[in-house]
Amino acid sequence: MYIHPLNRWEEAPEIVEFIQKNSFATLVSTISGRPWATHIPLMLSEDKNGAAILHGHIAKANPHWKELQEEVLVIFQGPHAYISSSWYNHENVPTWNYLAVHAYCTIRLIEGDELMDHLKSLVDRFEEGRPNRVSVETMSEKYLESQLKGLVGVELKVKEVHSSAKLSQNRDAVNYKNIVQQLEASPFETEKEIAVEMKKRMK
Repeated sequence: MYIHPLNRWEEAPEIVEFIQKNSFATLVSTISGRPWATHIPLMLSEDKNGAAILHGHIAKANPHWKELQEEVLVIFQGPHAYISSSWYNHENVPTWNYLAVHAYCTIRLIEGDELMDHLKSLVDRFEEGRPNRVSVETMSEKYLESQLKGLVGVELKVKEVHSSAKLSQNRDAVNYKNIVQQLEASPFETEKEIAVEMKKRMK
């Protein structure tokens, strides 16, 4: 993706936290020469050598897995907000603020114990803190086997990351502060989240 130099986001701990918080990702490659996207949750971890990996699963009925190429693109989208130019003290055009991470990965299909470990960690993570939480371990063996037949596991080794935090870095302190105030007053939660991100970078 295009990233303006002012919006380049390179703080690795922040990017890791962002991926973990926004783990419902878009997996992109091509099928028969056409772009194809699949929306799936992906878990971030490290392999035995300390390299970043993502793991998830795709429905076997989805033809995407059959033509997954050596390299794929994974997109993590965070909060975003419309920025009205009425908030500036000068004439300008409206824009959009957002956070996004693109990861280029090599891919490997997983099955058996690896796929089961992925499902356990996925369910455990998203059930954490919920009342009456469920776990893979409490499901019957027969039921799990029937479900596994419909899944294809994927392990994505991260090779390259492009991250953009477009947060009005091109505005002076007065206009930047006013944008934050307007977003904080918004009834929309994603716009308030952008205000929080902007305050972290307050000039």
